[in-house]
Amino acid sequence: MKKYVSKFHYLTQDLPNRTHIEQAQIACESGANWIQYRCLTKDDDELIADANQIAAICDDWGATLIITNHCHLLTEIDAQGVHIEDFDANFDGIRTEIGPDKTLGASATNIKHLLAIQATGVVDYCGYGPFAHTNTKPNDKPLLGFEGYRLLQRHQIELPVIAVGGIQLADIEPLMLAGIYGIAVSSAVNLAADPGYAIKEIYRKIY
Repeated sequence: MKKYVSKFHYLTQDLPNRTHIEQAQIACESGANWIQYRCLTKDDDELIADANQIAAICDDWGATLIITNHCHLLTEIDAQGVHIEDFDANFDGIRTEIGPDKTLGASATNIKHLLAIQATGVVDYCGYGPFAHTNTKPNDKPLLGFEGYRLLQRHQIELPVIAVGGIQLADIEPLMLAGIYGIAVSSAVNLAADPGYAIKEIYRKIY
């Protein structure tokens, strides 16, 4: 079942001055239609409470809600899917667990891994990076840069590929010209002086 995948994935992050709920509210009000709730600091009960408030916001604005990693919580959260960052995850098992209707995203850092994810036939899109250095997520993988995404054109990639990792506003147009499907950002929005304006600018550059 082919599912809708946005060209812009907005990720919340742990911030000292703005909750994930506040981040999601700002994003939806500014036009983001794909919210990935990515929290690394809370237990399951706190995650469920947060995510269900975010789900209500997403419902109000018609946005898709994706939960990072915690696929076991999907029965408790009104989310449309899950994004798995574990490179060694059993995606067939996860698909069986979440069912056919939920969106399943994966992460990859090289062509071999991306092709392996595509070959499973159960993943709906793949976050591919890191494009550049990022402090949002610890990552010792080689940086892809623009050329790393251009190289995808040499392979038969049918899965929507979402560039991720240290992407700034100025990088978006060259990345789209490199042939990728879309982009994912967190800090470029969350640390901006005006997060709402940053989201609108990202959409302008993608479309």
